[in-house]
Amino acid sequence: MKRAALFFVALAVLAGAYVFWFRLQGQNDAAAPAAGAALAAINLPDSLSENGRIGERLFQAKCLTCHGENAVGQQGVAPPLIHKIYEPSHHGDESFHRAVTLGVRGHHWPFGDMPPVEGLSRGDVTMIVAYIRELQTANNIR
Repeated sequence: MKRAALFFVALAVLAGAYVFWFRLQGQNDAAAPAAGAALAAINLPDSLSENGRIGERLFQAKCLTCHGENAVGQQGVAPPLIHKIYEPSHHGDESFHRAVTLGVRGHHWPFGDMPPVEGLSRGDVTMIVAYIRELQTANNIR
C-alpha cells in the first residue's frame, strides 16, 4: 500500500513538471521575435570614417539581405554582427575574410551554414570589416 501511494505521488510530481515545462515552452515561443525581426538594438556612431562609409555601402549591397540593417541580424535568417561573439579578440578581421570567401559552417547560432559571398574583393571585405568594427566600437564591443 505504501509503495502504491509513493508511486502516485511520484506520478503526480512528474505530471506537474511535464505541464510546467510545456507552459514555459509556450511562453518562450510567444516571446520569440517574429521571423525577420532585428536581433539586436544598437547605437549608431555619430559619424563613420571614409573606410567605414565605403564599407557601409558594400555591406548594404552584399550583406544587408541576411544580416539586416546595420548588422543587427534577423530572426530566422542570420546573426547580428554587432554582438560580443564577433569582437576582434574572438573573431579577428581575417575570420570575416574567410567567411566571405569560403562560407562558414554554423557553429555559434542556429541559423545554419553561411554560403560564400560572390562579387567581393579582399579590399571590399576590408572596408566592410571597418564598418562593422566602427559599429561595434559605438556599442562597446572591442
